[in-house]
Amino acid sequence: MDISFKTVQKHEIPALSELASEIWHEFFPCLLSAEQINYMVDKFQSEHAMQKQVTDENYTYYFINVDGQNAGYFGIADKEEYLFLSKLYLKKDHRHKGFGSLAFNKIKSIAKERGYSKIRLTVNKYNTNTINAYNKYGFKTIASDETDIGNGFIMDDYIMEFSL
Repeated sequence: MDISFKTVQKHEIPALSELASEIWHEFFPCLLSAEQINYMVDKFQSEHAMQKQVTDENYTYYFINVDGQNAGYFGIADKEEYLFLSKLYLKKDHRHKGFGSLAFNKIKSIAKERGYSKIRLTVNKYNTNTINAYNKYGFKTIASDETDIGNGFIMDDYIMEFSL
């Protein structure tokens, strides 16, 4: 299998947003209500939201490309003291095949290139499989956080950190 990581260009953000919506609606019904999924996709994964993240919030998105097809994506943001791993998602048929680990290796190399010694992320407290995967990669839970994201919804997350 041929896997590559391609920086998402501005004109590709509509395709990225479509991919995000597809993955979110497939993955999150076990953790979130349909209403919250729709709200969060619109607020954080819509074309407009992603354009703003890239333009105003130091985000870079990457397609995870497997055999010429976009199988997933990740989004990172430069922070003062760490690289923030905002998003890392794969389509259902590409999970549990090692692509997440390969993507994380790419993220580690980007962090090193940018001079960071830490990678930080937030993950839903009830997303056990993902938490287990991040623990396996060497992340440590350093805090928990509840964020009111509006519309009556709360993100109930752990903050996890990886030391390079």
